[in-house]
Amino acid sequence: MLRPMNMKTAGYLILYGGCLIVLGLLGYLSNPEKAKTALMTGGSFGALSILWGVLGARGVRWIVPVAVVTTALFTLACAWRASLGWLAVLDGQSETLFAPLLLTAMLAASAAMLPVLFRSLKPQPTATPLSQE
Repeated sequence: MLRPMNMKTAGYLILYGGCLIVLGLLGYLSNPEKAKTALMTGGSFGALSILWGVLGARGVRWIVPVAVVTTALFTLACAWRASLGWLAVLDGQSETLFAPLLLTAMLAASAAMLPVLFRSLKPQPTATPLSQE
């Protein structure tokens, strides 16, 4: 049976979502012509994470697995995009340095969030009543 998310995890999820939105906005402001995807991905996954945190704080039980899946998918996408960006930098395209740095920051935040969410999936030990002897 699924258990509700604890308030600490919900708070972390809300902060994580806010961080993604800020990083997406920074990416967009760094290059508005080419960095629309930074705003869209950071904004959409950030908004979803905030929504998951709010629903988790309200006791919605199915939100933890949903948050794990969306955060894991976003982590994989950030890893893929960051690796492409760093390969471009290694090929001498130093003008594209900000994008891989930004994606690496998003990747680090997502990678830090995943263990917190996985701990929320673990079932809590049930309390056993004291025996009356």
